[in-house]
Amino acid sequence: MQLNLRKITTFFLVILLINSCTSSTKNESDPNYDPEARLIELGITLPDPPQPVANYVNGVRTGNLIFLAGKGPKYPDGTELHGKLGTEVTIEQGYQGARMTAINQLAVLKEMLGDLKKVKRVVKVLGMVNSDPSFVDQPKVINGFSDLIVEVFGERGKHARAAVGMASLPRGQSVEIELVVEVED
Repeated sequence: MQLNLRKITTFFLVILLINSCTSSTKNESDPNYDPEARLIELGITLPDPPQPVANYVNGVRTGNLIFLAGKGPKYPDGTELHGKLGTEVTIEQGYQGARMTAINQLAVLKEMLGDLKKVKRVVKVLGMVNSDPSFVDQPKVINGFSDLIVEVFGERGKHARAAVGMASLPRGQSVEIELVVEVED
């Protein structure tokens, strides 16, 4: 009995040691965690934020919340992902477009805040997908956005979300995504 207790105790100590080593390498709840360093690790360079195309602003801060206007998959060369999911655009192309939209929204946040460390929590995401009426996989497309946000912010990036289909989106873009972020001073 004594030998089994030692083995069990040793096993749990090893598990605790492994957990402490892995959590210290990427602890997003640590106030020193740097989402911009994480972007570098991911090989992502933030572009200049896309500018509004009408009479609105990229984001509005009220108190400790920032409401970001909808952005789409605009690439650094100025091209956008256009077309309907389910007919002209594949789920994988839409996923990559949503990922590019996340990069664009991060560029807006960086411009507004100066430092992405000030993001306390990504609160809410609204993902709109330009969809053929028979297309029902909007969440798989918007996962491109959500997955990158969680990769960058970890637990702080986990958010409430809606992923909905639209008959059309501005300029025929395939996705448009807006979000609400809680920030620290």
